[in-house]
Amino acid sequence: MNGLDGLININGDSVQALDIILLTTIITLLPSLVILCTSFTRYIVSLSFLRSAMGTQQTPPNMVLVGLALFLTLFTMGPVITEVQNTAYEPYVNGQITQEEFFERAKDPLKNFMLRQTEPSSLNMYCGMAQVEEPETEEEAMELPMRIIMPAFATTELKRAFEIGFYLYIPFLLIDIVVASTLMSMGMVMLPPSMISSPFKLLLFISLNGWELVFSTLIQGFR
Repeated sequence: MNGLDGLININGDSVQALDIILLTTIITLLPSLVILCTSFTRYIVSLSFLRSAMGTQQTPPNMVLVGLALFLTLFTMGPVITEVQNTAYEPYVNGQITQEEFFERAKDPLKNFMLRQTEPSSLNMYCGMAQVEEPETEEEAMELPMRIIMPAFATTELKRAFEIGFYLYIPFLLIDIVVASTLMSMGMVMLPPSMISSPFKLLLFISLNGWELVFSTLIQGFR
């Protein structure tokens, strides 16, 4: 191959070296795209807050939390993935559309999902910083570039994940307060309250069927 303008023959097909570089870049950025363009961020942050609120240290471990967040993300993003497959991937594989058309068609379902979750204030903030006119309708919002929609979506997801974390902390914090007040009234100042409150937190979480409640609430929070 002579320079970047050379051609590489693969199975008799000529592929531009620039296309290979582009494909390699996309594969490298794929983990970041999964985190920033899907529901993964809200899931993993909320589950991390839940573990901290329960005071269980490293239980469940990080690998379990990431796995749960990943499979919940696949469940939530199922309709988007199906739409991308039907409108973009299958026509591209069958040779009905070009590579440029594939990317354009694949962006629309993802944009639609992110815009449904994004707060107007976050979207307008990034439009202002990019010196782009703020959208007034859904059609105008769909015309915005991904460099504006992606950070606006990520900002909204972080905000909502922290709100969920706050609500998750409240019942466990009440247990800590009750246990600490009881130990102080009994004169057991040297006994760590967390040692006594942890079993009660686990009992509360189990009795309420906490995992199903948390998962169903997180999933139903997506529009």
